[in-house]
Amino acid sequence: MSAPPAEELVTQWESEQARLRQQVVEEDTEDWQMTPGYSGLERVGGVDLSFIKRDDVNACAQLVVLSYPDLEVLYEDSQMVTLTAPYIAGFLAFRETPFLLEALQRLQRKQPTLLPQVVFVDGNGLFHYREFGLACHLGVLSGLPCVGVAKNLLQVQGVNKNEEHQSQIAALQKGGDSFPLTAASGKVLGKALRSSDKSSKPVYVSVGHKISLDTAVRLTHSCCRYRVPEPIRQADCRSREYLRIHFSAADTEIKE
Repeated sequence: MSAPPAEELVTQWESEQARLRQQVVEEDTEDWQMTPGYSGLERVGGVDLSFIKRDDVNACAQLVVLSYPDLEVLYEDSQMVTLTAPYIAGFLAFRETPFLLEALQRLQRKQPTLLPQVVFVDGNGLFHYREFGLACHLGVLSGLPCVGVAKNLLQVQGVNKNEEHQSQIAALQKGGDSFPLTAASGKVLGKALRSSDKSSKPVYVSVGHKISLDTAVRLTHSCCRYRVPEPIRQADCRSREYLRIHFSAADTEIKE
């Protein structure tokens, strides 16, 4: 008897993740990453998807490119898309990556001089069930350095939102403070970062591709005016605004 379609899909996606995982580069590869103040870094990107309320198929795929270090918007791309892949926990990238990749490819064709030198992704990278989240997937397929920044803790590989975790959060005194997210195996998969003096709730940073964890954390902090790094915050706000303009405000909501 053949496996149910969903089971076959999971098997196929696990195999694809394992294949692509081997291509992830977990260290700094760009000259700007190795200079004080990231000299040479001029453009940072952010991507996000926002969904119409009560609709998990139709969404706005958003790309923004900001100047660095001023964090002013240089480019934006809003595109309504229809997601065809089903949502299965741990495989979000198979739903979202194609549309985010297309946005980067459109920019490459239209205005290649504005292509971001690093992309911030609203989601996880190595901090994932199989160490291959959305930020890794987009990074490997695009070839660009990517950083995963999640607003909520993914409880995975022995990392739990328990008393110890809460006490570690409480110990983060100022913006820039962080602590490692260590798997049961002992491997550090990411870091919880207090990204702003004004917000005591951390974000969760992990390597996507072509960047080290320490650089990813420092760069994330340097891109934060508020809790969420500005490239992701701008992508989030602009995708929401696009839906508000094109659809009833009552029918829109932002995906977390």
